[in-house]
Amino acid sequence: MSKDTPNWEGLLKWSLAHSDGTQSQRQLSDEDRRWFMEAMQSQTIDVVKRMKEITQVLQTPEQVLDAQGVTSDNIEDMLDELQEHVESIDMANDLPSIGGLLPLLGYLKNRHANIRAKAADVVSTIVQNNPKSQQLVMEANGFEPLLTNFASDPDTKVRTQALGAISSLIRHNKPGVAAFRLANGYAALRDALSSENARFQRKALHLLHYLLRQNQSDRNVATELGFPRIIMHLASSEDASIREAALQGLLDLECGKSDDTTAGLSKDEDDKMKQLLEERIEGITKMSQEELGAAKEERHLVDSLWNACYNEPSSLKEKGLLVLPGEDDDIPPPDVASKHFEPPLRAWAAKREPEKPKKKEAPLLIGPPSSSNGSV
Repeated sequence: MSKDTPNWEGLLKWSLAHSDGTQSQRQLSDEDRRWFMEAMQSQTIDVVKRMKEITQVLQTPEQVLDAQGVTSDNIEDMLDELQEHVESIDMANDLPSIGGLLPLLGYLKNRHANIRAKAADVVSTIVQNNPKSQQLVMEANGFEPLLTNFASDPDTKVRTQALGAISSLIRHNKPGVAAFRLANGYAALRDALSSENARFQRKALHLLHYLLRQNQSDRNVATELGFPRIIMHLASSEDASIREAALQGLLDLECGKSDDTTAGLSKDEDDKMKQLLEERIEGITKMSQEELGAAKEERHLVDSLWNACYNEPSSLKEKGLLVLPGEDDDIPPPDVASKHFEPPLRAWAAKREPEKPKKKEAPLLIGPPSSSNGSV
């Protein structure tokens, strides 16, 4: 066995011998304790030190790395390791202080598509449910290259990863949402929905859902840009997750309509909406019991959208297909998008409010208060 490799077999035998109850408890000898600590420390790394080493590579000019034989795959692996480290909010917030954020953002403009995509993925991890890092990335002008990659990169994977990073960056971030609007981000979203890539379409639908829920006026913008027609097409997709997200998008638009038309559509498009819903109802009617169970969100979305458009329940309720035996009858319309924005631990950390210190009661004063500022 190599000297650089921990003696895992010996460590396992030692652990079993001291924890399986076959031997009476005894005090460890200094030699045993030293051996155990050396075995454990050999697998412990200083994360900050390692992030500084990665930062040093990120700061090295590309031509120098090329001359030293560093490939794009090597850089991608290094960025993958960095992403693991910044899963911790503390490590993510430390990255700017050690000089790693700016060079990372620079890699969004790298000539290799796999590097541009991976850099966006790392940025997404850093800013997700992390207001401090969101602000730091915005201040470092990180939004601009992300939007450029999302809107016009020739590689679909780069565009998809950039969209994911933008979604994380602007969520619960008013300056980020404002920047997205001002930079004509909705036009880029419309183009994403018109792509042939299912993953790209899903991410675009989920971000659209979030934005429409945040600002009522954005629904008018989306309607004027022709989103309803594109989303109606996606609502007939063979991909169930795209269908659900598209139906949710149509419901968001319908709930924000300002007149008697459906989601701001013309009479002809209103008819297409009705035809779409009737087709979805027919498709649901033909589903097996197992398929119906899996299509719970779609069933409720179709019924909610029909109700919003025509002020009456869909025929799914009459057919007994809206709520199946064993399902809760009193549930709100499903939200199929927000779950894609929040990993549980970060969401929990981001939503925690610091405990407010209890206000100390003022002491009982004898006589008039001080004339200077009313305090003692």
